[in-house]
Amino acid sequence: MTDLFEDAPLPGNAPEFTVSELSGAVKRVIEGEFGLVRVRGEIGRVSRPASGHSYFDLKDDRAVLAAISWKGQVARMQVRPEEGMEVIATGRLTTFPGQSKYQLIVEDLVLAGAGALMALLEKRRMALAAEGLFDADRKQPIPYLPQVIGVVTSPSGAVIRDILHRLRDRFARHVLIWPVAVQGAGCAPEVAAAIRGFNAIAPGGPVPRPDLIIVARGGGSLEDLWGFNDEAVVRAAADSAIPLISAVGHETDTTLIDFAADRRAPTPTAAAEMAVPVRLDLLATLDGQGARLSRAVAQGVSQRGQRLRDLARALPRVEALTGPARQRFDLWSGRLGGALRAANARKRAAFDPLAALIRPRLLDEMLRRRRDRLDQESRLLSAGFTRFLADATRKTRQDRTDLAAKAARMDTATRQRFRQLADRLEALERTRASLGHAETLKRGFAIVRGDGAVVTTKAGAEAATLLEIEFQDGRLTIGGKPRKGAGKGPQGQGSLF
Repeated sequence: MTDLFEDAPLPGNAPEFTVSELSGAVKRVIEGEFGLVRVRGEIGRVSRPASGHSYFDLKDDRAVLAAISWKGQVARMQVRPEEGMEVIATGRLTTFPGQSKYQLIVEDLVLAGAGALMALLEKRRMALAAEGLFDADRKQPIPYLPQVIGVVTSPSGAVIRDILHRLRDRFARHVLIWPVAVQGAGCAPEVAAAIRGFNAIAPGGPVPRPDLIIVARGGGSLEDLWGFNDEAVVRAAADSAIPLISAVGHETDTTLIDFAADRRAPTPTAAAEMAVPVRLDLLATLDGQGARLSRAVAQGVSQRGQRLRDLARALPRVEALTGPARQRFDLWSGRLGGALRAANARKRAAFDPLAALIRPRLLDEMLRRRRDRLDQESRLLSAGFTRFLADATRKTRQDRTDLAAKAARMDTATRQRFRQLADRLEALERTRASLGHAETLKRGFAIVRGDGAVVTTKAGAEAATLLEIEFQDGRLTIGGKPRKGAGKGPQGQGSLF
């Protein structure tokens, strides 16, 4: 019967490796053979995790090579990897045992020729244009005469000097300079941050907010100007609420910020000329407008004067207008005397019949009735006046009595007030006497004065040349220290201390 288990194979001459040993050997071979290489290819898949590293593929029509660039290397790159770019990568070839693959650690990345740069630039331009960032309706008008101009450029180059010189020649304005790197890896983030920084300045704050921004750089190669083609710079320029002039490179240089800016200047000097007008031209224009205004006013006054004279010639003379009225006045004034006399005669003729109707007896009776009525009203008036006088007299007597009573109360209150004040004054005098220094001296105290001033310390008494002690019943004077050089004869007074 056949054995179900075969015997173990006999060991051969080939050595055995572990997986780690074999991976390490492959790693040493690859890193030893390809220490530093330059690889040309097209960038495929690109991954940028939160760690800051960059993972991407380099490929051609037949193979794919995994590539990685660490965070510090990415920060130093002038060109960031993007899908579709044709580049030349410089780095070290190594392996990754965890996935059994080899990869390129990229230290530097450059575009493979101007054609690749132009293709990438055109691709990015079309993508941003499709978003509407270059539309004409987004453009803002440039202010005619801005008060403050913000300039984003290098502070050490000739560009800023040209801009300041041109502004000074045309119309001097307040200029704020935001220093940035105009090429290299830091160019794009610094320029984008400067544009957003100017827009973040609050109006009316300690730093004036610019009315216009100029982004300027001198000429250079396509690689030198590549930072102004960065998507972050283009978006910052498109989002700027402050009008922006792009003045990057010379007239033949074109960057993507030129499409997003509100105005493109061929040179930085031309940007300064676009920003402000010529002050002398404005003054000349103002003088010309003033002269035109003066001539227009003089001509208008002259034309209206001539028109007034023409209209005056068409009017009739004053004598012709007032002559008929004057003649009618003379006619009616001549007729006035006769008309008055005729009217008087008519009134008199109408009055005579009425006068004949009035009889003297009726007139006397009417006068008597009027007189009786007048006498009656006079008696009533006299009686009312008498009652008024009596009431007034009675009221005056009562007021006099009230006034006397008030005077008596006021006299009593005055005397009482004086007594209170006298008592208070007497009490204050007793308090003063008890608290005065004379009472203190009676209790055994004394006042020491040295050279006319009160002495309260031993040192003050020793320094005084003359001491005076005041007691309750008088004062005592004691001589102090003798002056230097004076003898102690009979005429001299020795020191008490």
